[in-house]
Formats: sequence, C-alpha cells, structure tokens
Amino acid sequence: MRLPDEPDNIPQINIVPMIDVVFAILTFLIVSSLSLSKSQGLPVNLPKASTSQVQDSPAKVTVTIDAQGKLMVDKKLVNLDQIESRVRQVIGSNPNSLIVLNADKSVYHGNVVEVMDILRRIKGAKLGIATRK
Repeated sequence: MRLPDEPDNIPQINIVPMIDVVFAILTFLIVSSLSLSKSQGLPVNLPKASTSQVQDSPAKVTVTIDAQGKLMVDKKLVNLDQIESRVRQVIGSNPNSLIVLNADKSVYHGNVVEVMDILRRIKGAKLGIATRK
C-alpha cells in the first residue's frame, strides 16, 4: 500500500485581519481619549519654561489673558474690577483651591502683574502660572 505524498499547499495563518482589528481598536481608544480630556482655559500662546511643574488641586480656577488683553475666568469674559469677585464666586468656600493664570506671551507684563496682584488678595488660594515646556 502506498501512502499519499505531502500536499503542495502548506497551511498558513493569515494575520492581516488581526492587524486590522488592532488598528481599529487603537483608533477608537485614541479618539475616545481625546474627547475625555478637559480643556482648561482658552488657547493662548504660553511662554516656555524649562523648570515648569504640573500641580494638581481639587478645585482649579483658570484665569486667561489673551493676546488682546481680554480677561476670562473659566472661559467667561470679565472686567479687571470684576475678576476678584468672580474668582471668589467660583472657588466658593474651598481654601485649598488653585488659580491658574494663562497669559499669552505677547501680553504686556504690567497687565499680568496687575491681575496677579488682584488674585493674591484671595486668602488661602494658591496662584500658578501656566507655561509650556
């Protein structure tokens, strides 16, 4: 009795569909993680600082000064004389709150210092200046 010879086609595993599935899952995760990120403040051209550090706080208020000198507290337009009362209103009674100052790098230095001086009147609140590395 004669046994049949080996077949000409060798069984192979096709991994192309698996790669497609992995890329689809990766795309879904990237898109969903972008929608989960919370934007703080308005987009401004922040100055660079090599020694900047990330600070976390349970209550965070963002004060933004854009290139035209407009002031915003958590994306709401305010005047200079209203900024302290608006920040106090947002903070409430939380003494460990963090105030993040987003100032465009083209804003006049005197304006930034004036806003910082007003924000330092709020007792217990920490003041941070946003930068990019």
